[in-house]
Amino acid sequence: MADDILLREDQGAVATLTLNNPAKLNALSGAMLSAMQAELDALAQDQKVRVVVLRAAGKAFCAGHDLREMTDARQAEDGGRAGFEALFATCSRMMMSIVSLPQPVIAQVHGIATAAGCQLVATCDLAVAAEGTRFGVNGVNIGLFCSTPMVALTRNIPAKRAFEMLTTGDFVDADEARALGLVNRVVPEGDLGSETQALALKIASKLGPAVRIGKRAFYEQAAMDLGEAYSHTGQVMAANMMRDDTAEGIEAFLEKRKPAWNQTTE
Repeated sequence: MADDILLREDQGAVATLTLNNPAKLNALSGAMLSAMQAELDALAQDQKVRVVVLRAAGKAFCAGHDLREMTDARQAEDGGRAGFEALFATCSRMMMSIVSLPQPVIAQVHGIATAAGCQLVATCDLAVAAEGTRFGVNGVNIGLFCSTPMVALTRNIPAKRAFEMLTTGDFVDADEARALGLVNRVVPEGDLGSETQALALKIASKLGPAVRIGKRAFYEQAAMDLGEAYSHTGQVMAANMMRDDTAEGIEAFLEKRKPAWNQTTE
């Protein structure tokens, strides 16, 4: 339904999730987080979908948490502490679900992505931004250090630049975000949807199981020391080589033809 807080549309092997609360700049309210978690859980089991695009309706991608909702939570007997802890735990679980999702997730970003919205971009595997988009972890401007957004941000961009953003609350534009590694591509706003879809379709054209294996190994090896990472990824590649569809891909390459993959079964 058009008035749902989160929309899903599937076209072939690409699923698109649209944050759909533009009146609140697509804030990550409790309802939005719950809706996102439910869709991510469903996508994790969906063998037909090979790529996920995350975009937003309205003039902004995401302005972070719903501050009005957080302010209202302070009326609880404990001053809101239990509610705040539950909110940030729920948000962290959703962010980690993006990382653990078998399919690559591409953020399609426009307008602004601030605080937990910037965290969302940093958490996605890839990001395409429209020219003029601004990114910030600006909670410090209202006395709330962006500690949870910091986790994803510091895994995307250099430490000193991340700390400057966190302590000054200053925004960076799309070009600097690309230079820092927060986004992959910056495109004219009118081309944002088509450029993101082109990237999604390119990835979706690859062998689905190989991409799923690779995404998981990508994050696993990043948490290991060098020797452990090589040992682990060697085993992953050996297992990948045992697949019949991988053998078909290699034979097709050697024979200079297109692989005859059955992408409907994985």
